[in-house]
Amino acid sequence: MLEIKNLSFDVVDDNNEKDILKDVNLKFEDGKIYVITGPNGSGKSTLVKIIMGIVKASSGKILLNGEDITSKQIYERARLGIGYAFQQPVTFKGLKVKDLLNISSGKNNDFNSLCDYLSMVGLCAKDYINRPLDDKLSGGELKRIELAMVLSRKAKLNIFDEPEAGIDLWSFDNLTNIFKNLKDTTTIIVSHQAKILEIADVVILLKNGRVEKVGKYKELKPLIQTRTCGKLRGVNGQD
Repeated sequence: MLEIKNLSFDVVDDNNEKDILKDVNLKFEDGKIYVITGPNGSGKSTLVKIIMGIVKASSGKILLNGEDITSKQIYERARLGIGYAFQQPVTFKGLKVKDLLNISSGKNNDFNSLCDYLSMVGLCAKDYINRPLDDKLSGGELKRIELAMVLSRKAKLNIFDEPEAGIDLWSFDNLTNIFKNLKDTTTIIVSHQAKILEIADVVILLKNGRVEKVGKYKELKPLIQTRTCGKLRGVNGQD
């Protein structure tokens, strides 16, 4: 279980202190899918970056299975079983796709294993395992490869920051199936997309850096629609 206790984060902008997150308290149980949503600027991405250790909280605690990990570095949290997929995938010059998957899984995978990971994200292993991770790959391809990397780690807790970004040519059904098939793990997703919100066991609505409501999507849907300019956009920008 992951616990967030009295978490706050503030920055100084033009000599003025600005609160990004204020006294956030949350619990993430094992084996469930959580989707964090809310208006732009509500602190969603900041919250998951703090969980991963990319950003340090101003105050509060983070507990993983009862262990205080608040002061732990990114690599220490990764060793404890936390995986993270960025909103904008990072690139690794000098590596091939197969190298990245081998490093992330901690072993030399055979072709069939590499094929399994890549096929889960809609890519053919024959076409990609020897591709360099460079600017010749599109943003959508890099996004899918990063998803495959996270899957290969088989982490206990996976964080996805707006995973739908850059995969407009790929079926949302495939993306949601990935999340539904992540068994025995805790999955935390930052998203506005209705199809992703629909598969959540728990939806967390943030507003102005605070937790406004936690519950089932059906319960929160009217509130989400009200808070997001009267619309909750679907896959193609439709209601």
